[in-house]
Amino acid sequence: MATFEQNTACGSLCCKGCGRSDKQLNTFDWLADIPGNSEETEYVEVQFKNTRKGYYRNSNKIPLEKGDIVAVEASPGHDIGEVTLTGRLVLLQMRKANLRSDAEIKRIYRKAKPVDMEKYEEAKRREHSTMIESRQIALSLNLQMKIGDVEYQGDGGKAIFYYIADERVDFRQLIKVLADVFRVRIEMKQIGARQEAGRIGGIGPCGRELCCAAWMTSFVSVSTNAARFQDISLNPQKLAGLCAKLKCCLNYEIDSYVEAQKRLPSKEIQLETIDGTFYFFKADILANTITYSTDKQIPSNLVTISAKRAFDIINMNRRGQKPESLAADGAQSSNQRPIDLLEQDSLTRFDRAKKDKKKKKKKNQQGNNKDAANNQNNTPKAPNQQENRPQREGGQNGQNKQGRPKDGNAQSKPKQNAPKEHRGKPQEGHKNHQPQQRPSGDNGARPQHRPSGDNGQKPQQKTSEAPKTDQ
Repeated sequence: MATFEQNTACGSLCCKGCGRSDKQLNTFDWLADIPGNSEETEYVEVQFKNTRKGYYRNSNKIPLEKGDIVAVEASPGHDIGEVTLTGRLVLLQMRKANLRSDAEIKRIYRKAKPVDMEKYEEAKRREHSTMIESRQIALSLNLQMKIGDVEYQGDGGKAIFYYIADERVDFRQLIKVLADVFRVRIEMKQIGARQEAGRIGGIGPCGRELCCAAWMTSFVSVSTNAARFQDISLNPQKLAGLCAKLKCCLNYEIDSYVEAQKRLPSKEIQLETIDGTFYFFKADILANTITYSTDKQIPSNLVTISAKRAFDIINMNRRGQKPESLAADGAQSSNQRPIDLLEQDSLTRFDRAKKDKKKKKKKNQQGNNKDAANNQNNTPKAPNQQENRPQREGGQNGQNKQGRPKDGNAQSKPKQNAPKEHRGKPQEGHKNHQPQQRPSGDNGARPQHRPSGDNGQKPQQKTSEAPKTDQ
């Protein structure tokens, strides 16, 4: 079996070219695995807090790799940073930053010692409290500005205050107060709303990390013309990002839309057919289709055709010919409504689930009511003895009312009338005995009343205690 050897600077496959994912200023070093790449030049890229980085000269020939913590020259004192790039690509990055003079480039002192790291950590712990106190001082001086972040130098002798302001601010008095309170050298830097959003970070409406916090380093102005070219509704809530400015991603596809729009006919051209005159209504730029209407102001008789078909009709109109319809011969116009995958155009998209639940609830309630009504109709009703039975002489009804048992168990059992021959005295031991049916020809028999039940079943008569006869 053949063996393969990896001849790289580190002796194996490595990820020296990859940078940390939490920094948007990292550059992928695709030359990192080439032997001797780090010794090609003495310049090194060093990155500090947030988006601040600089280029320094390694005059002492210190062996440095990506990720080393170094102490670099600063004015005054020294600063602590991390090496993010070495080798040939540093010269290309310096050319992009317009750094050509050797006099402007400072040098690297040494790799950071434990003493340097202790001072550095102590300075970082004071940044948050300094920012809160500086905001209160700016508010007391009635300055229309917001201090967004504070960065201390590695040795703690200097502090950089990043602020946001819509207008020009005279902060000379503020610098004096801050210098007296914190006893450090003060430097003020103004940043924009997009830069502040990149420092804070967050998740955009697309579900991904903000571009300004992930990889963007230069911010280009965005205008509403970018939305007009892409036929996006000018809704401020949709066009604005977390920084309350227009989204930077509006400029990403603007060139593609401009090129695609050149392949469509002008909006001012009217199409003449035998059916009538059609006016431009809307266009799907990327799908290369156009929708025409028979009315200029409102959508009426909408017909969607391709750009090629539109140019054919325009050429026919120039020759004085009119087609029968906008759609091609034997083809039907597609008037299907476009599907909005994100459902951003519907204001009631969140109410659909509630409506469906209400409909299901209502259907279930109606079904339960119908079932209950059917059950009531199917069950036979017991006759009311007080209404159906004629009153007897001697107040027998009153005795029955008083003698009727009130026990719940006795009421739940089916009750039947006692037979005639035993009406005078109740017989013992025959409580559960079923009485014989009375013949229909009996002179003293009471009229039998059957309920008008659906099934024709005999009702269950209630049993009552026999009335006591007067001896």
